[in-house]
Amino acid sequence: MNYTGEIFDEERALYGSNGVIVKNCRFDGPADGESALKESREVFVKDSYFNLRYPFWHNTHLEIVDSEMTDKCRAAVWYSKDVRIAGTKMHGIKGLRECSDIEIVSCDIISPEFGWYVRDISMVDTTAESEYFMMRSVGLSFQDVRMKGKYSFQYIEDSIFEDCEFDTKDAFWHAKNVTIRDSLVKGEYLAWYSENVTFENCTIQGTQPLCYCKNLKLIDCKMLDADLSFEKSDVDAKLIGDIVSIKNPKSGSIRVDRVGEIIMDDEDARGVVYQNG
Repeated sequence: MNYTGEIFDEERALYGSNGVIVKNCRFDGPADGESALKESREVFVKDSYFNLRYPFWHNTHLEIVDSEMTDKCRAAVWYSKDVRIAGTKMHGIKGLRECSDIEIVSCDIISPEFGWYVRDISMVDTTAESEYFMMRSVGLSFQDVRMKGKYSFQYIEDSIFEDCEFDTKDAFWHAKNVTIRDSLVKGEYLAWYSENVTFENCTIQGTQPLCYCKNLKLIDCKMLDADLSFEKSDVDAKLIGDIVSIKNPKSGSIRVDRVGEIIMDDEDARGVVYQNG
Protein backbone atom coordinates (compact mmCIF):
# COMPACT_ATOMS: atom_id res chain seq x y z
CA MET A 1 0.00 0.00 0.00
CA ASN A 2 1.33 3.45 -0.97
CA TYR A 3 0.33 6.73 0.67
CA THR A 4 1.39 10.01 -0.99
CA GLY A 5 0.50 13.57 -0.03
CA GLU A 6 -2.02 12.57 2.63
CA ILE A 7 -2.75 13.96 6.10
CA PHE A 8 -3.37 11.69 9.08
CA ASP A 9 -4.43 12.86 12.53
CA GLU A 10 -6.58 10.06 13.89
CA GLU A 11 -5.58 7.52 16.54
CA ARG A 12 -3.53 4.59 15.14
CA ALA A 13 -4.00 5.89 11.60
CA LEU A 14 -1.95 3.14 9.91
CA TYR A 15 -1.79 0.68 12.78
CA GLY A 16 -0.49 -2.79 11.97
CA SER A 17 0.57 -1.95 8.41
CA ASN A 18 2.72 -4.39 6.44
CA GLY A 19 4.72 -3.35 3.39
CA VAL A 20 3.67 0.32 3.21
CA ILE A 21 5.34 3.27 1.50
CA VAL A 22 4.61 6.69 2.97
CA LYS A 23 5.75 9.73 0.97
CA ASN A 24 5.16 13.44 1.49
CA CYS A 25 2.56 12.81 4.18
CA ARG A 26 1.70 14.75 7.34
CA PHE A 27 0.84 13.20 10.67
CA ASP A 28 -0.78 16.22 12.26
CA GLY A 29 -4.18 17.73 12.93
CA PRO A 30 -7.01 18.43 15.37
CA ALA A 31 -7.80 14.79 16.22
CA ASP A 32 -4.33 14.66 17.85
CA GLY A 33 -4.15 10.89 17.47
CA GLU A 34 -1.27 8.75 18.77
CA SER A 35 0.62 5.68 17.55
CA ALA A 36 0.18 6.19 13.81
CA LEU A 37 2.28 3.21 12.63
CA LYS A 38 2.38 1.11 15.76
CA GLU A 39 2.93 -2.65 15.32
CA SER A 40 3.91 -2.27 11.64
CA ARG A 41 6.41 -4.10 9.42
CA GLU A 42 8.32 -3.32 6.21
CA VAL A 43 7.67 0.43 6.41
CA PHE A 44 9.38 3.02 4.19
CA VAL A 45 8.84 6.72 4.99
CA LYS A 46 10.17 9.65 2.94
CA ASP A 47 9.70 13.43 2.98
CA SER A 48 7.08 13.24 5.72
CA TYR A 49 6.19 15.33 8.77
CA PHE A 50 5.38 13.96 12.21
CA ASN A 51 3.79 16.23 14.81
CA LEU A 52 1.99 13.59 16.89
CA ARG A 53 3.12 11.22 19.63
CA TYR A 54 4.51 7.67 19.50
CA PRO A 55 4.42 7.04 15.73
CA PHE A 56 6.84 4.08 15.47
CA TRP A 57 6.38 1.65 18.35
CA HIS A 58 7.00 -2.08 17.92
CA ASN A 59 8.09 -1.70 14.28
CA THR A 60 10.26 -4.16 12.35
CA HIS A 61 12.19 -3.30 9.17
CA LEU A 62 11.59 0.46 9.27
CA GLU A 63 13.29 3.12 7.12
CA ILE A 64 12.75 6.86 7.54
CA VAL A 65 14.41 9.26 5.08
CA ASP A 66 14.44 13.07 4.75
CA SER A 67 11.64 13.59 7.23
CA GLU A 68 10.89 15.67 10.31
CA MET A 69 9.77 14.74 13.82
CA THR A 70 8.86 17.89 15.75
CA ASP A 71 9.12 18.58 19.47
CA LYS A 72 5.53 17.35 19.78
CA CYS A 73 6.51 13.98 18.29
CA ARG A 74 7.64 12.57 21.62
CA ALA A 75 8.90 9.02 22.14
CA ALA A 76 8.94 8.47 18.38
CA VAL A 77 10.77 5.14 17.97
CA TRP A 78 10.41 2.59 20.78
CA TYR A 79 10.64 -1.20 21.00
CA SER A 80 11.59 -1.46 17.31
CA LYS A 81 14.29 -3.40 15.45
CA ASP A 82 16.07 -3.18 12.12
CA VAL A 83 15.63 0.58 11.71
CA ARG A 84 17.41 3.04 9.41
CA ILE A 85 16.93 6.79 9.80
CA ALA A 86 18.70 9.19 7.40
CA GLY A 87 18.59 12.93 6.74
CA THR A 88 15.90 13.39 9.36
CA LYS A 89 15.18 15.84 12.19
CA MET A 90 14.44 14.04 15.45
CA HIS A 91 13.32 16.81 17.79
CA GLY A 92 10.96 15.08 20.22
CA ILE A 93 11.91 14.09 23.76
CA LYS A 94 12.91 10.43 24.31
CA GLY A 95 13.22 9.93 20.56
CA LEU A 96 14.69 6.41 20.62
CA ARG A 97 14.41 3.78 23.34
CA GLU A 98 14.71 0.00 23.84
CA CYS A 99 15.43 -0.68 20.16
CA SER A 100 18.00 -2.87 18.40
CA ASP A 101 19.87 -2.92 15.08
CA ILE A 102 19.64 0.80 14.43
CA GLU A 103 21.41 2.92 11.78
CA ILE A 104 21.31 6.72 11.98
CA VAL A 105 22.95 8.73 9.18
CA SER A 106 23.17 12.52 8.69
CA CYS A 107 20.44 13.33 11.19
CA ASP A 108 19.75 16.34 13.44
CA ILE A 109 18.83 15.19 16.94
CA ILE A 110 17.45 17.52 19.61
CA SER A 111 16.02 15.11 22.13
CA PRO A 112 16.51 14.83 25.90
CA GLU A 113 16.84 11.24 27.13
CA PHE A 114 17.56 9.94 23.64
CA GLY A 115 18.73 6.39 23.07
CA TRP A 116 18.12 4.64 26.39
CA TYR A 117 18.56 0.86 26.49
CA VAL A 118 19.40 0.57 22.78
CA ARG A 119 21.47 -2.35 21.43
CA ASP A 120 23.68 -2.32 18.33
CA ILE A 121 23.36 1.20 16.97
CA SER A 122 25.57 2.91 14.40
CA MET A 123 25.52 6.68 14.04
CA VAL A 124 27.39 8.60 11.32
CA ASP A 125 27.66 12.30 10.40
CA THR A 126 25.04 13.38 12.92
CA THR A 127 24.56 16.26 15.38
CA ALA A 128 22.86 15.80 18.74
CA GLU A 129 21.72 17.92 21.67
CA SER A 130 20.55 15.85 24.59
CA GLU A 131 20.65 15.08 28.29
CA TYR A 132 21.32 11.52 29.44
CA PHE A 133 22.13 10.63 25.82
CA MET A 134 22.37 6.88 25.09
CA MET A 135 22.17 5.84 28.74
CA ARG A 136 22.59 2.09 29.43
CA SER A 137 22.99 1.21 25.75
CA VAL A 138 25.24 -1.53 24.37
CA GLY A 139 27.11 -1.87 21.09
CA LEU A 140 27.38 1.75 19.93
CA SER A 141 29.48 2.51 16.84
CA PHE A 142 29.71 6.29 16.31
CA GLN A 143 31.68 8.13 13.62
CA ASP A 144 31.72 11.89 13.01
CA VAL A 145 29.07 12.59 15.64
CA ARG A 146 28.92 16.06 17.22
CA MET A 147 27.10 16.12 20.53
CA LYS A 148 26.30 18.75 23.18
CA GLY A 149 24.53 18.17 26.46
CA LYS A 150 24.91 16.65 29.90
CA TYR A 151 25.30 13.18 31.42
CA SER A 152 25.89 11.39 28.11
CA PHE A 153 26.96 7.77 27.53
CA GLN A 154 26.46 6.74 31.15
CA TYR A 155 26.51 2.99 31.84
CA ILE A 156 27.16 2.12 28.17
CA GLU A 157 29.09 -1.01 27.21
CA ASP A 158 31.04 -2.52 24.28
CA SER A 159 31.18 0.63 22.17
CA ILE A 160 33.52 2.55 19.86
CA PHE A 161 33.68 6.23 18.90
CA GLU A 162 35.82 7.71 16.11
CA ASP A 163 36.31 11.27 14.82
CA CYS A 164 33.70 12.67 17.19
CA GLU A 165 33.25 15.93 19.10
CA PHE A 166 31.56 15.80 22.49
CA ASP A 167 30.86 18.80 24.73
CA THR A 168 29.20 17.14 27.69
CA LYS A 169 29.76 17.01 31.45
CA ASP A 170 29.71 13.76 33.41
CA ALA A 171 30.15 11.75 30.20
CA PHE A 172 30.98 8.02 30.16
CA TRP A 173 30.29 7.48 33.86
CA HIS A 174 30.33 3.75 34.64
CA ALA A 175 31.10 3.02 30.96
CA LYS A 176 32.59 -0.41 30.32
CA ASN A 177 34.65 -1.77 27.40
CA VAL A 178 34.71 1.46 25.38
CA THR A 179 37.24 2.93 22.92
CA ILE A 180 37.33 6.59 21.85
CA ARG A 181 39.70 7.48 18.97
CA ASP A 182 40.72 10.71 17.21
CA SER A 183 38.08 12.70 19.07
CA LEU A 184 37.60 15.90 21.09
CA VAL A 185 35.97 15.35 24.47
CA LYS A 186 35.13 18.46 26.52
CA GLY A 187 33.41 18.49 29.88
CA GLU A 188 33.81 18.19 33.61
CA TYR A 189 34.29 14.92 35.51
CA LEU A 190 34.90 12.69 32.52
CA ALA A 191 34.41 8.93 32.77
CA TRP A 192 34.34 8.49 36.53
CA TYR A 193 33.88 4.88 37.70
CA SER A 194 34.49 3.52 34.20
CA GLU A 195 36.15 0.19 33.41
CA ASN A 196 38.25 -0.87 30.41
CA VAL A 197 38.02 2.49 28.65
CA THR A 198 40.69 3.58 26.14
CA PHE A 199 41.28 7.05 24.69
CA GLU A 200 43.56 7.09 21.63
CA ASN A 201 44.78 10.26 19.86
CA CYS A 202 42.15 12.32 21.66
CA THR A 203 42.03 15.83 23.09
CA ILE A 204 40.44 15.87 26.53
CA GLN A 205 39.42 19.15 28.17
CA GLY A 206 37.90 19.89 31.57
CA THR A 207 38.35 19.66 35.30
CA GLN A 208 38.82 16.46 37.34
CA PRO A 209 38.77 13.93 34.53
CA LEU A 210 39.16 10.17 34.71
CA CYS A 211 38.82 9.44 38.41
CA TYR A 212 37.95 6.12 40.08
CA CYS A 213 38.61 4.25 36.83
CA LYS A 214 39.67 0.63 36.40
CA ASN A 215 42.02 -0.40 33.57
CA LEU A 216 42.05 3.06 32.02
CA LYS A 217 44.34 3.63 29.00
CA LEU A 218 45.34 6.82 27.22
CA ILE A 219 47.49 6.65 24.08
CA ASP A 220 49.01 9.86 22.67
CA CYS A 221 46.32 12.12 24.13
CA LYS A 222 46.35 15.82 25.01
CA MET A 223 44.74 16.99 28.25
CA LEU A 224 43.78 20.67 28.43
CA ASP A 225 42.68 22.49 31.61
CA ALA A 226 42.77 19.10 33.28
CA ASP A 227 43.36 19.49 37.00
CA LEU A 228 43.12 16.86 39.74
CA SER A 229 43.25 14.15 37.11
CA PHE A 230 43.28 10.36 37.63
CA GLU A 231 42.36 10.33 41.31
CA LYS A 232 42.10 6.73 42.58
CA SER A 233 42.36 5.33 39.04
CA ASP A 234 44.25 2.33 37.69
CA VAL A 235 45.82 3.99 34.66
CA ASP A 236 48.33 3.48 31.86
CA ALA A 237 48.73 6.82 30.07
CA LYS A 238 51.03 8.37 27.48
CA LEU A 239 50.19 12.06 27.20
CA ILE A 240 51.33 14.81 24.82
CA GLY A 241 52.03 18.31 26.15
CA ASP A 242 51.22 19.74 29.56
CA ILE A 243 48.68 18.79 32.20
CA VAL A 244 47.61 21.05 35.07
CA SER A 245 47.70 18.51 37.90
CA ILE A 246 47.60 14.82 38.72
CA LYS A 247 46.19 13.61 42.04
CA ASN A 248 46.66 10.26 43.76
CA PRO A 249 46.54 7.77 40.90
CA LYS A 250 45.87 4.41 42.51
CA SER A 251 48.19 2.36 40.30
CA GLY A 252 49.94 2.25 36.94
CA SER A 253 52.01 4.87 35.16
CA ILE A 254 51.47 8.26 33.52
CA ARG A 255 53.98 9.61 31.03
CA VAL A 256 53.65 13.30 30.25
CA ASP A 257 55.82 16.11 28.87
CA ARG A 258 55.17 18.42 31.83
CA VAL A 259 52.82 18.47 34.82
CA GLY A 260 52.07 21.60 36.84
CA GLU A 261 51.49 19.76 40.12
CA ILE A 262 51.63 16.19 41.34
CA ILE A 263 49.56 15.62 44.48
CA MET A 264 50.35 12.41 46.36
CA ASP A 265 48.78 12.70 49.80
CA ASP A 266 47.02 9.32 49.92
CA GLU A 267 49.12 6.45 51.26
CA ASP A 268 47.29 4.01 48.98
CA ALA A 269 48.18 5.98 45.83
CA ARG A 270 50.98 4.07 44.09
CA GLY A 271 50.73 5.30 40.52
CA VAL A 272 53.96 6.68 39.03
CA VAL A 273 54.27 9.89 37.01
CA TYR A 274 57.14 10.28 34.50
CA GLN A 275 57.90 13.74 33.10
CA ASN A 276 59.82 14.24 29.87
CA GLY A 277 60.42 17.94 30.31
